[in-house]
Amino acid sequence: MTSIFKDQLAPSEADFLDIAETAFSSLPEAFRQLCGNVVIQIADFADEETLKALEMENPYELTGLYHGVDLTEKSLMDPAAMPDHVFLYRLPVLLEWCERGDVSLGDLITHVLVHEIGHHFGLSDDDMHAIEDSVD
Repeated sequence: MTSIFKDQLAPSEADFLDIAETAFSSLPEAFRQLCGNVVIQIADFADEETLKALEMENPYELTGLYHGVDLTEKSLMDPAAMPDHVFLYRLPVLLEWCERGDVSLGDLITHVLVHEIGHHFGLSDDDMHAIEDSVD
C-alpha cells in the first residue's frame, strides 16, 4: 500500500510562513487594514519568558500569540512604534493538526492567525468565524 505521506516532510518554518502569509492576504481587506503592518513570525515554540508571562507550563498549549499595541491605545500623536507581531508556534500547531485530523493545515493556520488578531482587537468568536468563513 502506497501512502501519500511516504515522501512528505514536516512543514518547515518557511513553509509555515508561506501558508500564513497566503492566509493573511486572503482575509478581508478591512480586517487586514486593522492590522497595519503586522509582522508574522514563525517559531517552533514560544520562548520561556512568554510561557512564564502567560503562566503556561506546557509549550504545546500555545499555538499563537499577538503582540502589539491595542487599537484603543494607538494614537497618531504617538512616536513611531515597532510593528505589531503575530507569532505562530509550528510544533503546537502541527500537534493540534495531527490530533484533530479533520482540518487542513492551511485552515488551522488561518484559524490561529484570525483568532490571535481578532482577540487582540476585541472581536467576538462569531465575528472571527465570519471572517474565517469569508476566506476563499
